[in-house]
Amino acid sequence: MSARNTIVRSMHDLGLAAWFGGALMGAVGLNGAAALAQDPPERLRLSSAGWARWAPVQIAAVVVHGIGGIGLILGNKARLAGQPEARTNTVVKLAITALAGGASVYAGILGAKIWGHADEGAEGVTEPAETASPALSSAQKQQRIVQWAIPALTGVLIVLGAQQGEQQRPAAGLLHSLGIR
Repeated sequence: MSARNTIVRSMHDLGLAAWFGGALMGAVGLNGAAALAQDPPERLRLSSAGWARWAPVQIAAVVVHGIGGIGLILGNKARLAGQPEARTNTVVKLAITALAGGASVYAGILGAKIWGHADEGAEGVTEPAETASPALSSAQKQQRIVQWAIPALTGVLIVLGAQQGEQQRPAAGLLHSLGIR
């Protein structure tokens, strides 16, 4: 068995947990609560201010997750070379991490556009008012999708991480060496 990777594994998992949890809480809690504001412009201002406060934490979470992931890959080179399932899982995780990262950046860009049009007001954070400008309406409609893509993608990463943990169990390596899957 290889040496323990407790620090990088913790960085990987805690970063991902914060990324997933923050995105899900923001979509459900922050955007949902901001939509209850009586003043339509206040709905967008409250949500935008909350997301702006969260952004540095989310960036840190993604970076910590990435550093942990790189550390795990480096620490498990031999296992990845010898276990095709683990290697495939890692490649899939890298692709999904890139998609989740891209979605997070794009959500930030959309959020900045929404904040820039906050004075127009809205039905909800991702539901444009009938009087919304095309720029605001477009950003809100896109954000309505992207806000759910991030927790969905990071949720898949959590499941794939659990699968990798199962693949790392001693029985998994023994069965693989015996040709049993």
